[in-house]
Amino acid sequence: MIFIDGIGIGKKDKEFNPFFKFGFNTFRTLFGEIPSTDNPLLVRDKKYLFPLDSNLGMNGLPQSGTGQASLFCGFNAAEFIGKHFGPFPYTTTLPKIKKDHILIHFYKQRGGSFFANAYPKPFFDYLKSGRERLGVTAASCRMNNIKFNTVTNVRKGTALTAEVTNDRWNDRLKYTLPKIKSQTAARRLLKISEKYKFTLYEFYLLDHLGHLRIKDEFNAIYNVLDLFLFTILTEFDYKKTTIVICSDHGNFEDLSTKTHTRNPSLTITAGKYSEEIFNSVKSIKDIKSVIIKNCR
Repeated sequence: MIFIDGIGIGKKDKEFNPFFKFGFNTFRTLFGEIPSTDNPLLVRDKKYLFPLDSNLGMNGLPQSGTGQASLFCGFNAAEFIGKHFGPFPYTTTLPKIKKDHILIHFYKQRGGSFFANAYPKPFFDYLKSGRERLGVTAASCRMNNIKFNTVTNVRKGTALTAEVTNDRWNDRLKYTLPKIKSQTAARRLLKISEKYKFTLYEFYLLDHLGHLRIKDEFNAIYNVLDLFLFTILTEFDYKKTTIVICSDHGNFEDLSTKTHTRNPSLTITAGKYSEEIFNSVKSIKDIKSVIIKNCR
């Protein structure tokens, strides 16, 4: 599973929808066109691109805390607490995040699971300080005593930075990691996934771009993600592996606003059980149960 924070299916708008403004090779080459609210379902060669509801019957704009809890843990977290909430998990959802996260489900099964993201030293300094505001997956790993990947894992090629390549760690955190291309990172993730029943990788920078932050890095981030996804979807083993690419809410697809959107979340399934998953999910809270049902 590849989770991308804040990517929805938006209007066919060349001014404010970056996918129409700049193009996106993954969509155009593998699905024939860019998805939009007018044409949200694209199917080609056992690959499915489609919308999922992330509003979950609640008013207001979907948020990461409840959205990711719903997606990874298989329940309507927004309804559970009575509102959308984020960016971090609502306190009363933490017991369910600890117990019900899809990563934990497969972690306890034969074949296991693996969270492929690595964290830099500032993250571990943050934990040592006693602060506990973490995203849904990191919180679940922390509460279940699952070891986080470090820079050592990145050097060994057994984990990825959250930015796909190593450039931001080198430029901003003064690491001296080898430079790698998006294609190399994608192949590493595919190799890692061969060892586990379930592998999760999370990418957050699109949501930052959607909030109109780090604008000076727009082109680099956009192109890195496009090449990364294209390599994943063209080089994985279709007969043995199921790819699920999903998100918690819309945001990046509409740069006319700095906030999240009520657009449907963009979802892609490809490979072995792609059709079964496509046919069975209606909202982000369905993803966990459908993956577990089909990917035993």
